[in-house]
Amino acid sequence: MLNLHPMQPKHLAEVAELQVAPEQIKFVGCIEDIMVNIDNFIHPHVMLFNDTVVGFFLIDTTYSAQYQFAAPGSLGLRAFFVSELFQGQGFGKQAVQLLSVYLPAHYPQYDTIYLTVNCKNPAAKRCYELGGFRDTGELYLGGDAGPQQIMILNFSLNRRD
Repeated sequence: MLNLHPMQPKHLAEVAELQVAPEQIKFVGCIEDIMVNIDNFIHPHVMLFNDTVVGFFLIDTTYSAQYQFAAPGSLGLRAFFVSELFQGQGFGKQAVQLLSVYLPAHYPQYDTIYLTVNCKNPAAKRCYELGGFRDTGELYLGGDAGPQQIMILNFSLNRRD
């Protein structure tokens, strides 16, 4: 069973080994470049399958301050990926579906999260849609690999208060 967890020091060695296929680097980047973004506002999380790290993502608590399209006080999903060794097994789809329960438990003061997905990556867009994200119909044009579709997930209905 797949689980999402905040990254802990014990995960670091496995996270350092994560990589995507060469053709996916333009969409995600490499783990070394992703890890430098971690700070008090951008938090690393792992996808675990039987205690093995199979994927990674960042939750950005200051996303709305950086991107005008994001509503004030919303989160941002960044650098979401399943390692090349574990792709094709449904982990990405499962992880996205878990977000609507995971996020309210770990970020109770928030109720929405945004992401951008490259227009050249329809498989990723479909994965996010299957997890409840909806396309806002707007494009973000500041991405390094071209235009990106803006997507949003409202998870307030899954809050366990």
